[in-house]
Amino acid sequence: MSLKVAVQMDPMESIKIAGDSTFAIMLSAQSRGHSLYHYEAGDLNYADGRVWARAHPVTVQRVDGDHFAFGDPVTINLGNEIDVVLMRQDPPFDLGYITATHLLERIRHQTLIVNDPVSVRNAPEKLFVLDFGHFMPPTLITRSLAEVRAFQQTHGEIVVKPLHGNAGSAVFHIAADGRNLASLVELFGEVWREPFMVQAFLKEVSGGDKRIVLVDGEVAGAINRVPGSGEIRSNLAAGGRAEATALSPREQEICAALGPALKERGLLFVGIDVIGGYLTEINVTSPTGIVSMDQFNATDTGAMIWTAIENKLKR
Repeated sequence: MSLKVAVQMDPMESIKIAGDSTFAIMLSAQSRGHSLYHYEAGDLNYADGRVWARAHPVTVQRVDGDHFAFGDPVTINLGNEIDVVLMRQDPPFDLGYITATHLLERIRHQTLIVNDPVSVRNAPEKLFVLDFGHFMPPTLITRSLAEVRAFQQTHGEIVVKPLHGNAGSAVFHIAADGRNLASLVELFGEVWREPFMVQAFLKEVSGGDKRIVLVDGEVAGAINRVPGSGEIRSNLAAGGRAEATALSPREQEICAALGPALKERGLLFVGIDVIGGYLTEINVTSPTGIVSMDQFNATDTGAMIWTAIENKLKR
């Protein structure tokens, strides 16, 4: 089965191929004989029921500084000229991102969109996870300083983070004395119109934040991301380091509970984050981590993703 695949992502020249999950998925697609096209979310167009993009045919290779080659740009109808659209641009999950999901929703009955755009729109990382609140640490979503103070007095050390941030950006640790809490809440209120998330601080984060990848509802593997010195953020983009890991019984329980819900929603490639046995995020917009995971585990998550996609298209 040879597929025509359109990849909606960030500029090719900006990606860091050593650890980029989208690039690994593209390499895997190419190795299976699939044709690749690259475009950015801003290239989407709609008229008269059609959604199209000005895209470049692209080939990829794992060579730093020479990792891609574009063909001449072409206009592709994403509804009837493409088999699969990979929605892989990085967050922020802003109105541009949301608009792209609305446009791609128009063609989801014709073309397989991974991940499903309606489910992506309805499942932002730090809100979808509330569906599984019994696995989460104590959590508050608010804009109120009084509510944050009350939460902090109950739980001591806390973490404050934006609802729609990414890569560990703007994640703050507040000590048990609450110092600078008012200033931080004031800052969040000025920068973001939406509420923010407050969670009890999990001291286990010093031992790592586990990223578990699920493909079509099944566990593909995991890595443990350990924060850098003086940091609580373990994201690899924020200076964390990856190490091999295995799933605990608690983590297996979490995955068993999430898997069917993810599959039902068309969320084929998902990364969940677990700290000390607590589920903290469900990443559906542009999950990462498969390159390090495959290196540690001698697995091929890209191949697993394409097998799942090909099986869906055979039905």
